[in-house]
Amino acid sequence: MKNRLTRWLATISTTLFAGMTFTGMAFTGMVMAQELGPGARPVGADWSRSPVMSVNGMAATAQPLASNIAIDVLQAGGSAVDAAVAANAALGLMEPTGNGIGGDLFAIVWDPKTKQLYGYNGSGRAPMGRSLDELREAIAAMKAQGKIPEDYVGIPSHGSLSVTVPGAVDGWFALHERWGRLPMSDVLAAPIEYARNGFPLSPVIAAGFEGNRKRFESVAAMIEEQANATKTYFPGNVAPKAGDIFRNPDLARTFTALATEGRSAFYEGSVAQAMADYFKAIGADLTLDDLKAHRGEWVEPRGVEYHGYTLYELPPNGQGFAALMMLNILKQIDLREFERGSADIFHYMVEAKRLAFESMAGTFADPDFAEMPIDELLSEDYAKRQFARIRPNTVIEPDYLAVPLEGEGDTTYLTVVDGDGMMVSLIQSNYRGMGSGLVPTGLGFMLQDRGELFSLEDGHPNIYAPGKRPFHTIIPAFLMKGDQPFMSYGLMGGGMQPQGHVQVLVNIADFGMNLQEAGDAARFLHDGGSSPDEGVATDYGTLFVEPGVPAKTVDALRVRGHKVKVDDTAGKFGGYQAISRDPKTGVLTGATEMRKDGTVVGY
Repeated sequence: MKNRLTRWLATISTTLFAGMTFTGMAFTGMVMAQELGPGARPVGADWSRSPVMSVNGMAATAQPLASNIAIDVLQAGGSAVDAAVAANAALGLMEPTGNGIGGDLFAIVWDPKTKQLYGYNGSGRAPMGRSLDELREAIAAMKAQGKIPEDYVGIPSHGSLSVTVPGAVDGWFALHERWGRLPMSDVLAAPIEYARNGFPLSPVIAAGFEGNRKRFESVAAMIEEQANATKTYFPGNVAPKAGDIFRNPDLARTFTALATEGRSAFYEGSVAQAMADYFKAIGADLTLDDLKAHRGEWVEPRGVEYHGYTLYELPPNGQGFAALMMLNILKQIDLREFERGSADIFHYMVEAKRLAFESMAGTFADPDFAEMPIDELLSEDYAKRQFARIRPNTVIEPDYLAVPLEGEGDTTYLTVVDGDGMMVSLIQSNYRGMGSGLVPTGLGFMLQDRGELFSLEDGHPNIYAPGKRPFHTIIPAFLMKGDQPFMSYGLMGGGMQPQGHVQVLVNIADFGMNLQEAGDAARFLHDGGSSPDEGVATDYGTLFVEPGVPAKTVDALRVRGHKVKVDDTAGKFGGYQAISRDPKTGVLTGATEMRKDGTVVGY
């Protein structure tokens, strides 16, 4: 498949030479387009950069300026948690296409003092004052008014019906209270300055701005008002471009309130009151009481051992345990017997994903509202029974539900490690792109649309209920090696996330790739199949693969029944960041996503 550079060159050449004749003419300095591959490297894979190495501290994020801000906080005496909060605040400004304080947050932290992993679930709840029947009536009214199609399934993807309480700020202060060293005013100082004075927008994020602008236009009937979003992000209904200076003075004022008033500003003080006034003005169901009632939750990560490593994930209402189920299934066969690019590897990994997502679909939900057989799902016996369903030469024929969990990498993941060995794995999102389309007046951030992921199916564990947390896609990951912390990592992007966690681990544990190679290697995304919200029956879904997957592998997968589509747009395949720490030397090794704008910075 030709890459985008080649297609562009070919288009330019065709345009330049259209209608021209070349008899008896010589052209110098003009060369017809040719396929151009990667350059050579003295060590490692030709298609991958070197990982970054340092010893005192390191940050990996999806925006270079955010990585630098994290390092500045570390050098000022801050902890890895201080630096992670600062980076996340910066990303809410610099990458609002994937995250912001209108969304939720999850984190895993390795504390070197207690030598323990800690998990935090910072997801928000549905409005306490809206019943399931009232939600169904509101959706029916939108259909009757022509705001959504008559055959629309589920909760509207945009507008107030999909908005849940934002949990990210609560997560910042919970983490900071436990491990912060610097005052929050210092932690938020740089994001405030950048919001007030501006910064140049980076290319991938700029493309995301335009994509979201078009999306909001296409779903405008769902959204109660868009004037605030247009003013904040798309002045003149034009998306800023790469290199444009982007400012958000409203967000600077909101960050300043958090820096001076603390957590209470967001959940009961000035910011909360402004949100409550906005909810009332647009007829939304969330209230000030919903904000006041919010608290995140400390949870226990669970792990599954795989070839010398143990992958830790957070329990539901997130999808992290789907990755653990995938690993348990894959342990029933040794993938090291196959070549990494072979059809066998892809077949077993994709079938493990489909089976894990099938199990997740019928069980995962807010544990405060649903009983889930987690111990059974993570058991060896269950994995063996699941593996026995896989056929080596053809796909399983299931009765699945086809549901897109999220857009293309519409999340941000970051990791920070400090000189003491504290390791922070943090993920944060507004869910579908920039979120609901709703920006509370004067606050500079968009509200999430995470509530879209509730089910409306009677009897389903994830069915909507007042005060309930929806099924969640965003999941941080952490790898232990023996009893030592090895790597803090994540791979953002909807249903790609469990699949990506497993692919990276297989690359490292089974095929000896370094951290950067493990992320740069071509990925797959199986889309369609079971999930904890609703959908329409399908026989398979689609297996998207990147162009780096060998053509013979693609052909062999199709023979086995996989519906394969080669996709070179990158966005579907998520965004990866990772930092590992050598327990003997303290040397840090970091990797960043080549498909995003980010970078790793160490010192």
